[in-house]
Amino acid sequence: MNQTTAISALIGLLVLATGCQSTLTGESYSRAEARKAQQVQYGMVEYLRPVVIEGTKTPIGAGAGAAVGGIAGSSVGSGKGAAVASVLGAVAGGVAGAAVEEQTTKRQGVEITVRLDNNQIIAVVQEVSPSVSYHVGDRVRVLTVNGTTRIAQ
Repeated sequence: MNQTTAISALIGLLVLATGCQSTLTGESYSRAEARKAQQVQYGMVEYLRPVVIEGTKTPIGAGAGAAVGGIAGSSVGSGKGAAVASVLGAVAGGVAGAAVEEQTTKRQGVEITVRLDNNQIIAVVQEVSPSVSYHVGDRVRVLTVNGTTRIAQ
């Protein structure tokens, strides 16, 4: 397997692994949250701050990278040299695969600070939504279900 094929295989595996990742916007719900009563509070947006929601760090990226790196390394040399290259390729591939997974699953987020009608101040971080934007002074709903809180208009 040449290096280009190995890299292509790694990218393909990571795309498959990250394609199932759920979003963290205010509009997305997990299956466990559907059809559950939610606590609803109202308030006003007081402050907005852009944040970065770090990417996932599962064994999938490192494992895929290690497999591809090991295969690519085994094609270098012969005998003990190929075995050493295979191990080094697996280690380097694992590190690279983990980094690629973390980078490709990183999301832009927003920290929304809300003063609730009871005068309590809370802050919620959620992924930036392409369909909803918030502004200081907006009246919003604060929804909580199963310990997950989201801001909605």
